[in-house]
Order: sequence, then C-alpha cells, then structure tokens
Amino acid sequence: MINSSRHFTLGKVKLAAIVFMVSITTVWSSMLTGVVLDKTNAKPISSAIITANGKEYRTDVNGFFSVPSSGIIGVRAIGHERKFYQSGGKIYLNPVTPKALYLSSFGATSGKIMKNAKYLINNTELNALVIDIKMDRGQIAYKTSNYYANNIGAQKMILFKDLKQYVANLKKDGIYTIARIVSFKDAPFVTAYPQYGVKNSDGSLFKDREGLYWIDPSQKKSWEYITAIAKESAEAGFDEIQFDYVRFPDRKGLRFSVQNTQSERVKTIGEFLRYARSQLIPYNVFVSADIFGYTSWNEGDLAIGQRLDEIIKYVDYISPMLYPSGFQYGIPGYKIPVNANYEIVNHSLNNALKKSGGSPLSYRPWLQAFRDYAFGGRNYGDKEIRDQIRASKDFGSDGWMLWNPRNVYSSDGLSR
Repeated sequence: MINSSRHFTLGKVKLAAIVFMVSITTVWSSMLTGVVLDKTNAKPISSAIITANGKEYRTDVNGFFSVPSSGIIGVRAIGHERKFYQSGGKIYLNPVTPKALYLSSFGATSGKIMKNAKYLINNTELNALVIDIKMDRGQIAYKTSNYYANNIGAQKMILFKDLKQYVANLKKDGIYTIARIVSFKDAPFVTAYPQYGVKNSDGSLFKDREGLYWIDPSQKKSWEYITAIAKESAEAGFDEIQFDYVRFPDRKGLRFSVQNTQSERVKTIGEFLRYARSQLIPYNVFVSADIFGYTSWNEGDLAIGQRLDEIIKYVDYISPMLYPSGFQYGIPGYKIPVNANYEIVNHSLNNALKKSGGSPLSYRPWLQAFRDYAFGGRNYGDKEIRDQIRASKDFGSDGWMLWNPRNVYSSDGLSR
C-alpha cells in the first residue's frame, strides 16, 4: 500500500515523492504497484510517467504501473500537474492547460512588466509563464555554481537574485512555470571554446545574422554544460524545461563534427534530447522543445535536424513556433498567412500530429502576439490572437504560449 506523500532530499535535490510499503509476503515483494487517475473524473491516465531509481516507467492503458519498490519516485502525465494526491494504491493528478506569456530575463525581473503579467494572469485565462534562464546571447540570468558559466563570461548579468525563491513565489500564485533554455546558440561558450563551434567551409567560426556564434550540436561535450543549467533550473522548482534553438543553424555550407546530412543531423538532435531527458529524470520535470513551424509541412528536417517523428520520442511537449508572420511561403491554400491566422495554426498542428503520432496534448504551440513584420505590418490584436487561440483549442493542444520579444502584452484576444 502507499504509506505517505512527502518531500525527500536526494543529495542536493529536493523532490516531491511517494514512499511505498509493500508486504514481503506477496508476489509483489520487490515491486510497487498502483494506478494513476485523473482527479477530476477518476479516469485512468495511460502513459503517465513514474520516475524511480533513475529510470522512467509508464502506466498501461488502465493507468496501472509496477516499479521497483525502493527509491524515491515522482509522478507526472501530459496535460496534468506534477503535484499529486494519493489514497491507498491510487494516485490522482489534476489536469492543467498552461496558457502562457513569454518573458525575457529582463522582463521577468522588471517590476513594471511583472506587474502587468500578474494582472493579466489574475484577470484573464492566462495561468503560466515561460521565463528565459539561459538567454539568446548565452548569458545565465541567475547565480550559478557551474564552472563553465563562471569562466566564459556568462555571468555578467545576474538578474535573478534568488531563483529558487523567485519560482516559489510564482508557485504560491498558482502559476505554471517553464524555464526556457537556449541551447546551441551561445557566443560566450564558443568564444571560450572555439573547438566546439560551428565552422564555415574554410574552417573559420560561423556567425549568424546577429553576429553570434553557435555550438556544434554534434560536439557532445557541450551537452553537459547545457543540461547542467537545465538541471539547476529544475532544482529551482520549474515545472518544465523548454529547450529552444535545439537545432543546427539554417545556413548552407557549414561544417560539423559529423557529416552534414539529414540522417546525421536528425540523429544528433534526437540524441541530445534523449541525453537531456535522462539527466532530468531525478527532478520529475516536464521536458519540451521549440521547433520551426514549417517542420509540420516539410518532409525532411529543414536542414536543421528537426524532424517531428524523432523529437517526439524524447520530450513531453513539442512547441512549434506557429507565428503567421514566419510562414513566408504560406501553406497550401493560404498564400497570405496573416489573413489566415486560424488556418495556419490549426492546419499546422493537425499536420504535425499526422507526422508524429501521439496525442494532441503533446503539443503546446507558440502563437504570435507581436506586430507582423513580413506582410504589411498589421498589428496583432484581439481578433488575430483569438483566432490563433481558438485554432489551438479546436485541435486539442495542451494550451498555448504567446510570444512578444518586447514582453508587451494586453488582454487582447484573452478570455476573462
């Protein structure tokens, strides 16, 4: 039977866990069994994740699980909170549909911007925040003990004075928290360790349009650094770790430590996500990845290593960036995407599901909340945002996320 639900400490990591007591006289003497149910309707949750002894286990179609009886465990399932309730051999999870705003590290630590974000959360359907932790230019926004971060100049801006307390305060307000980790775009790391950088055909370091260096994703030594920051974010209490720029740069003629072929690129990105997920197992945290919107439509990997059927194996949530302004070629039947906000989002999600299989709940798209930059410069206000949200809901995704790089948001398009 289940004896108690409480917190334990494993090394330096504080984990929500359950202790199970199993009679040694039964055939299950070395195994712990139980069932995971939705708390709102008591229906079994299939493919719920049980973490125990550094491994992940899944419930069957009836929500049933059997795992080794020793060790600290956690429970989570897509479309549900990580917080659980137990009674006898039953574990209950509350459903959750994150509806998020993106905040940069600067925005998340700005009194004015946070005041507006919390106002919107308290007065609209919003209930979640995506917060930059490892930023676009490679800076780490909190004080880290990581050796690399402290030796490559990634600690020039400590914006979060106490990250764990910051997250705890958000959790007190019932906010679902997502840590955004920019993965392979990292100028400070490559400046310090050029041997790990993406190279041009002549062997020089590649710079993107912003003049920034990229880590070669196939340089596996760099994975330790990226996942170390992810683990510290998980330890701080974030519900979800979201890997962005988890791809090769989109430029022809580049050199990597593996052949620049689709099979090698796709394999590399998949292996990185598998590695990152394995490192995060002790934290029972959700894992997600941001991907290009056109991956829903392209048969290949867009020359960046992102292919849906591979990525979905290693993440809980896929987050396609479905900004209509980013669909420069439109989609079949819709040449001007800003005139078809519903269709861009809904059709792309349905296409993605066909390619990857699984459940619509495995998807949480990025939606456009910024002025169009490609088709006339229209403002994205009430109708445009509402159409995108409606498209996500009709598809059945596990919520959505609004992106505005300036962190300027209003209640436009949001239900009360």
